Amino acid sequence: MATTGRRQFLGGLLAAGLLPKPTWADVGTPAFLAAAATPNGRFALCGIDAALNLLFKLPLPARGHAAAGHPIRPEAVAFARRPGTFAIVIDCRSGQETARLQSPDGRHFYGHGVFSADGSMLYTTENNFEAGRGCIGVWDVANGYKRISEWDSGGVGPHELRRLPLSDILVVANGGIDTHPDSGRSKLNIATMQPNLSYIDQGRLIDRAELPPEMHKNSIRHLAVSTHGIIAFGMQWQGGNPAPAMVGTHRLNSDIRLIQAPASEQRPLQGYIGSIAIADDGSEIAVTSPPGGVVQRYDTKNATLRDTKLIKDASGIATGQDDFVISSGTGLLTRLNAPSKQEIANRELIWDNHLVRLV
Repeated sequence: MATTGRRQFLGGLLAAGLLPKPTWADVGTPAFLAAAATPNGRFALCGIDAALNLLFKLPLPARGHAAAGHPIRPEAVAFARRPGTFAIVIDCRSGQETARLQSPDGRHFYGHGVFSADGSMLYTTENNFEAGRGCIGVWDVANGYKRISEWDSGGVGPHELRRLPLSDILVVANGGIDTHPDSGRSKLNIATMQPNLSYIDQGRLIDRAELPPEMHKNSIRHLAVSTHGIIAFGMQWQGGNPAPAMVGTHRLNSDIRLIQAPASEQRPLQGYIGSIAIADDGSEIAVTSPPGGVVQRYDTKNATLRDTKLIKDASGIATGQDDFVISSGTGLLTRLNAPSKQEIANRELIWDNHLVRLV
């Protein structure tokens, strides 16, 4: 059969639902996605399997931040870091760019997004920088990632957003920090910032949780969600002296619970949490601090610090099969409890801030 005829034949079978649609198994069943840089100044989106082997490395036009993996098919969206205005949709089988998202005039991305449960929609955190408000972009995946709506994020400076299990309710980390592209990455409202967690159901704000007034300079930035709907959040402190807490938990329609630690144990974080993960059962939380070069693990039942591990430029963290998996800016991939001889170092890749788990 001629190539053109074969393609038409296969296309007809696929349209009729007689051929299986591609899934993540077609690219080796990656467990994680991560953006990386190379020593020669190029950028890539990488797929990593459960054994921490590199499955694919796909080029990006500029530095990525985080990524979103489609819940079914081998497709990923790589987001530019703030104040970038592009996101790239990549077919992970071919490595081809299949769509490019451009933030509308007066908006920029914050480097994060998440798909709806069925993969039909993509939601992105954005800055309406003239109004000084956060927004959520709504993109129609089936229609070529066409932007079809925009929702208020419930606050200022939305960074990471996640979806609650078995639903399309979004939880948004509104960091509270106002920025404007004309000022680069400068923070314009530290004295008056008001971070919060906002829960959004199809554009409607259904819950908002705020920190105590004395902690209003603690920017809520990064999120993780357990299978039971426990939200773990990590913060970045904009005040003087060590923050009284850098990690907290929350459930929809409840109060924030902060995990306290003595100043001596908070100090290694240097007021900056770069990424956060929570065990599926919600029993443990782990966070990274790139400037501090540490990973800290917390017991959620007792709301206490369990241990601290030194990892230079510790960046991304995600829940693995039975442990936390960590990436670093030195090229390291490791498990929190793994002995050093089981660490995997790739000197050709400088891992960026996040390690995104595919489920």
